[in-house]
Amino acid sequence: MASSVQSAHMELAAWVGSDHLSDDPAVCRAAAVDGKAPALVVYPSTAEEVAGILRIAATAGLTVIPFRNRTQLDIGNPPERYDVGLSLKEMNNVWHYEPSDLTISVEPGMKLGDLQYLAAQDHLWLPLDPPGGVKASLGGTLATNATGPLGHGYGSPRDVVLGMKIATTEGKIIKTGGRVVKNVAGYDLAKLLIGSYGTLGVIVEANLKLYPLPRQRATYVLRAKSLGMARELRRCILATPLHFLRFLLVNPAGARWLRQGTPLAVESTKPEIWMEAGGSERVLERTQKSLEDLCREAGVSVETCGGAEAESVWNRASEFRHAVVEAQPGTVVVRASLPIAACEEFLSAAQQEAESAEFAALGSPGVGTVHAAISGYRDLGDAGSTIRRLRQSARSFGGALVVERCPVALKAPLDVWGDPGDDFDLMRKIKAAWDPQRTLAPGRMIGRI
Repeated sequence: MASSVQSAHMELAAWVGSDHLSDDPAVCRAAAVDGKAPALVVYPSTAEEVAGILRIAATAGLTVIPFRNRTQLDIGNPPERYDVGLSLKEMNNVWHYEPSDLTISVEPGMKLGDLQYLAAQDHLWLPLDPPGGVKASLGGTLATNATGPLGHGYGSPRDVVLGMKIATTEGKIIKTGGRVVKNVAGYDLAKLLIGSYGTLGVIVEANLKLYPLPRQRATYVLRAKSLGMARELRRCILATPLHFLRFLLVNPAGARWLRQGTPLAVESTKPEIWMEAGGSERVLERTQKSLEDLCREAGVSVETCGGAEAESVWNRASEFRHAVVEAQPGTVVVRASLPIAACEEFLSAAQQEAESAEFAALGSPGVGTVHAAISGYRDLGDAGSTIRRLRQSARSFGGALVVERCPVALKAPLDVWGDPGDDFDLMRKIKAAWDPQRTLAPGRMIGRI
């Protein structure tokens, strides 16, 4: 394989230029995934260069992992091999922007914060708040379908994509969708690539749907007396015509983590519901009154906040999956996908399954997801047993559980995605059709395909 890398090195240098390629050990170590570093890192600046890099690598039998700011690279099984790091940091252009049509076309290396700054000049935004926040690249956000609390009101990244261009390992560029909102021609391949974690093709351009910025925003906090009360409050609130941008249910440890270091830091011993609404002053007043009327009979007060105080909490919620690991290395972060009606029951069961470990959880009951951070376990064997119990608990409620972050040593004995389902054969066929040489991130997806 060393000779293949050396041969490809020369061909890649001829394709992108020697100044857009590095085999410096320090550069390669910085691009490592789960302890495996590539032999080369390539920095393309055009979609055609990306397609050419993939073709060269596939022909030489080399493997490639695309990345930008690495905000999502911890998710997935360890790669079988990793020969070429494909850095998309130089691909950060805006190719088309039409504020009146609420559309924008960007390259994958553009950071979310840069796009938000540009759109805000026209009172627009892209309502995504993935882990990594403003530093998250749009390509990485789409490739992993990374969703934060704003998923409650606006859906996932999959819902804001109008069209894409995708580079394949055959050296081709495929175009899917378009630049307008009303585009329904044919099967939308973008939906297939979004959430494939860079294992089928590389997104080289995305056409996105923007939204008007809310005129004002307000955050409302309810402190429930129990998870049972939280469930009843959630049912009543979501059954009303009230519209919320974000809606979180957090257990006591999750509430303490959210409030820590903010002006809202208070000791929390009960589950809390956090909601954010947007609109005119009249809309926000009506929302608060409706919430107060709903909560009065339950004996629950409505706490309101806004501005920098609320934004600091929502930023912590978006960064939860990253920040808990940075604060306490070794923390295991899991994501449970559940029927909407089962979120509170899963939280209650999961707290018991975690036993003596510390268990902080943030749930989005409106979309049926729960993110939990587990720390303080005795050893890796204890952590693995806890993950298996939580996974079984999620299954018992008709859901599934994915390990998003954990020590690399834990990934060997378990598939972080869980057991392959009935559709696994179809997934293998799709992988074989798109990436027959297993060039892109082999072994990282479910079933280690």
